[in-house]
Amino acid sequence: MKKLFFGSIENANSADLALALLRVFVGLSLMLVHGSGKIPVSDGFIEHIGSLGFPMPAIFAWAAALAEYIGALLLALGLFTRPAALMVAFTMFVAAVVNHGTDPFAVAEKAYLYLSISLLFVVLGSGRFGVDSIIRRKLNI
Repeated sequence: MKKLFFGSIENANSADLALALLRVFVGLSLMLVHGSGKIPVSDGFIEHIGSLGFPMPAIFAWAAALAEYIGALLLALGLFTRPAALMVAFTMFVAAVVNHGTDPFAVAEKAYLYLSISLLFVVLGSGRFGVDSIIRRKLNI
């Protein structure tokens, strides 16, 4: 019983599987629920980005849309995981702090959740069950 409540993960396969499940779920959720609706970028989204004070709102709107779609897809695949997660983290930081900065936490909660999970993958990478791991093994890195 002590091990159940206070033990650590001794099986690396379990930890890597859990990491992969989280990575795939978060990546696909972000891509399908948030990113797919932003591509192609609409005039309304560009205007919204401009209203947040960003210069060149069309470029920033495309960057956000691509981070939420392509970055999230790369995260789900575990391909270029750290750079993809960094793109997602930056976009979610802007969503949480700039876009929802004056909103109640319940409104900004999803952006903070995606931000925190993407930061986890910036630090940890894809784990053993991602495309990055296959590339590392082939390149003997």
